[in-house]
Amino acid sequence: MRLRLVYLAAAVAAAVAVAAILLYRGGEAPVGEAVVVGEEVLLPLPRVKTEMRVEEALLHRKSIREWRDEPLDVEDLALLLWAAQGVTEHAGWDWYRRTAPSAGATYPLEVYVVIGEKGVRSGSGYLEAGVYRYNPFRHSLTLVRRGDARRELWEASWRQDWVRDAPVSIVICAVYERTTSRYGERGVRYVILEAGHVGQNIYLMATALNLGTVAIGAFDDAAVARAISARAGEAPLYVYPVGVPRELYRGSFDEVRRLIEGLRRG
Repeated sequence: MRLRLVYLAAAVAAAVAVAAILLYRGGEAPVGEAVVVGEEVLLPLPRVKTEMRVEEALLHRKSIREWRDEPLDVEDLALLLWAAQGVTEHAGWDWYRRTAPSAGATYPLEVYVVIGEKGVRSGSGYLEAGVYRYNPFRHSLTLVRRGDARRELWEASWRQDWVRDAPVSIVICAVYERTTSRYGERGVRYVILEAGHVGQNIYLMATALNLGTVAIGAFDDAAVARAISARAGEAPLYVYPVGVPRELYRGSFDEVRRLIEGLRRG
């Protein structure tokens, strides 16, 4: 009897997983919620969520290092990752245009996410704490290692407390060979420039979502790679802790105008 119940439970779980995959492929994933299938997290599909104009996001953008003790919403995380490297268009053959420009469409960057315990809310629960790799083609996360790796990432980032305290950190890695194989040594510059494009996208999307982030380049490269279980050939370039700001910063175009007028007067 007990064995039959085990088989029945397994069959139900499998049916739910298959239904979730079919539902997601049909574009009908629950709005604002993730669908977890094995070690893959199918993220909520991108949509217009914010009401902030580009000009306002640029005005309000600021590096934030202090967070409230609150989780991120999974849809907000999904939009941050889509802003970083998400696909926007099938441009022919196997070329899928992304949100950030890339030299020769070589797309050398890989995006990892370090999620803390109860760091990302989805529906009535939370995503499992761990390190994940973002798949832009499926708009999903693949579990790389289980467990809260924030302290390890904090140590690797020379103990910058905003890394330890943020519910989530996005780590940008580079595979230089994808670009240098086409452009030679000049490709190194292109890869670094591309990381900057991605970083600004993260900043602006975080600002529009009323979240905060800060670009971190001061860390031990090898230690960060170990903390996120990066694959061979992936070099960490940036760490972006993300959280709900303790104080929400808002600029003023009136202040900007006064500032520029004052500068013009010398």
